[in-house]
Amino acid sequence: MKKVWKGLLAATLMAGMLAGCSGGSEEASGDKKGGTVKIGGIFDLTGGTGDVGTPYAEGEKAFFESIAGEEINGYKLELIGDDYAYKIPEAQKLYQKLKSKDKVSAILGWGTGDTEALRQQVAADKLPFISASYSENLKNIDESPYNFLAAASYSDQARSVLKWIKDNHTGGTPTVALIYNDTAFGKSPIEDAKKFAKENGIEIVDEQIVDLKTLDATSQLLNMEKKKPDYAIINQTWGATATILKDAKKLGLDTQFIGLNWAAGEGLLPIAGDAAEGFIGVVTHAFPYEDLPGMEEIKKFVESKGEKLEDKNQKFIQGWVSAKIMVEGLKLAEDPTSGEGIRAGLEKISNLDLGGLAAPVTFSPDNHAGTNQIRLAEVKNGQFEVFTDYIGY
Repeated sequence: MKKVWKGLLAATLMAGMLAGCSGGSEEASGDKKGGTVKIGGIFDLTGGTGDVGTPYAEGEKAFFESIAGEEINGYKLELIGDDYAYKIPEAQKLYQKLKSKDKVSAILGWGTGDTEALRQQVAADKLPFISASYSENLKNIDESPYNFLAAASYSDQARSVLKWIKDNHTGGTPTVALIYNDTAFGKSPIEDAKKFAKENGIEIVDEQIVDLKTLDATSQLLNMEKKKPDYAIINQTWGATATILKDAKKLGLDTQFIGLNWAAGEGLLPIAGDAAEGFIGVVTHAFPYEDLPGMEEIKKFVESKGEKLEDKNQKFIQGWVSAKIMVEGLKLAEDPTSGEGIRAGLEKISNLDLGGLAAPVTFSPDNHAGTNQIRLAEVKNGQFEVFTDYIGY
């Protein structure tokens, strides 16, 4: 009898040790439901892209707050994040904290430089990672098996803009300048844009590097004007884009400026003023003032907080959508507590209808690029007005 009890005790101790060694979020391992799955957040609130990073992070946080009382696939969800000020070493420190201390099961990231720097660790740690970076490099599933792109890549955005230029330009071969910052984000689409332009009879006549925090782009614009481009494609955030547009107006340039997604949005308008009139922006996500089915849930939540939808902007919507896509992956996961399980859940997403907030998204085991579709909008009377349906190249 003593031998039997000893055997039972040993088995019980061994089971406890195995349970203590298991990974995943707190109280959310094995078959037990009712625990909490933690999602990490890497935010830029105070760094070089904080102008767009802050409303984006607010959108992510708002979505998780909107589902705080719900169980998703049997579990409560919690978003745990912090500001890394757009510094890659700080992103790496924050990532290690989220992984090791907070025990997150997936991450909502931010910048191109840090997302690309982390992707090998992300793959090794098997942590699904939806970033606000839309770098073409992240589409390589062999090198980035746990990264997912929730919007058209910067390169796809540039290709779609160039195709639109080709289809709508009159009067000979269209000429284009490229204006970007000297970061991984700024440079991300440049080579792909040049290649696409060459293949499609569009001439890239100039490139200018303008710092993210610049307050004067006069010298770069004067150099660009010597080449007399018909169009200039901007890959910046609001601050630098506003500087470029204001200086171009002062110089009397008649080049048509077109910005990729982080250059566009309501936050550009108060700092660019009337210099923004006629500016065209790539629109990957909806504006809050658009009458769309998907906007209702955001409006309902915002008003429940005593706030107004019209006080939010497109980047808030963008963050909300990224968080929503991540949670959809958890809903479809057989095991929503592990990175491998969440990745498999995300790979089941097919033609996800976002109610017009963004283009429908599809992932698969062979393709983590959710879409290549964008819209275009022009600033008219101080407001972005969308003038295309979703287009590609």
